[in-house]
Amino acid sequence: MKKILAIHTGGTISMSQGVNGGVLPNEKNPIDNNEVLGLTDIQLENDELLNLPSPQMTPATMLRVKRRIEQAIDNGIDGVVVTHGTDTLEETAYFLDLTLPNTIPVVVTGAMRSSNEIGADGVFNFKSAIQVAASDSARNKGVLVVFNSGIYAARYVTKTHTTSIDTFKDPVYGTLGTVDHGQVSFAQQLLGSAYSQIDHVVDHVYLLKASAGMDDLLLNAVNRPETRGVVIEAMGAGNLPAAVLTSIKSLLKAKIPLILVSRCLSGAAQPIYAYEGGGIELRSLGLTFCEQLNGQKARIKLIVGLSCGKTGTALHNYMANALS
Repeated sequence: MKKILAIHTGGTISMSQGVNGGVLPNEKNPIDNNEVLGLTDIQLENDELLNLPSPQMTPATMLRVKRRIEQAIDNGIDGVVVTHGTDTLEETAYFLDLTLPNTIPVVVTGAMRSSNEIGADGVFNFKSAIQVAASDSARNKGVLVVFNSGIYAARYVTKTHTTSIDTFKDPVYGTLGTVDHGQVSFAQQLLGSAYSQIDHVVDHVYLLKASAGMDDLLLNAVNRPETRGVVIEAMGAGNLPAAVLTSIKSLLKAKIPLILVSRCLSGAAQPIYAYEGGGIELRSLGLTFCEQLNGQKARIKLIVGLSCGKTGTALHNYMANALS
């Protein structure tokens, strides 16, 4: 019998709709009920570690989840499920993917409908995630996200819809596998599984998004002594308005790492265009192009890289390669 630890952190999966229609946290987690799941062949342990709406999650609380998982690994657990609010689920999942050894299945899940809504998806997603965490085929695949029968790599999955129960997708590679009536099947293997051991997280790492007519106001605002790094969601393949180049140069002069991703849903930022503000110029100035990560994931990776002491060329290489 497999032993699975469920770490609950809050979110819609643990909430209920109140009398006025608003969704609110419960004092008692409504899915923390092993009898409802009907999993007679799995020994489930529940840990109510946090009870936070996911916009309140931070890298520091993600670190708490990581430490709890490491403790469970040391105690011989066979797999871990983390329940989480969906707004920042992909960030916590990727943080865990970057900072945990790839030894046991770690699966993150949540819900789009609160526990007392018609068609609530929390119990189904939770049960599916437990089944994946207990599956031998889920080992050595990095941290996984299980949602609405799909199994996704934490590295690439993202929330694509504000309310649909089918919100989590990998826009580049699709699902790694599926859960169908308890049958866990994988069709793809994730490549690369490096991790970094950290015992703290740095702060003052910012994410900005480029837009038409953007000036240098926001970039100048983050040019402060305490700033550790900035991720910029650039246009297209990795281009910025010429109006921000002066502020870009000032940030680089202050030795603040600048990481470039695309604001597009899929595809990698690449230095293709040679016009003023184009990717070729941005790379020549010293910006790092980050492969195939969206802005929020790149920020999490930058936080992890800085927290484990990477600087200069080591930090550039770490951020430039999505597989590292």
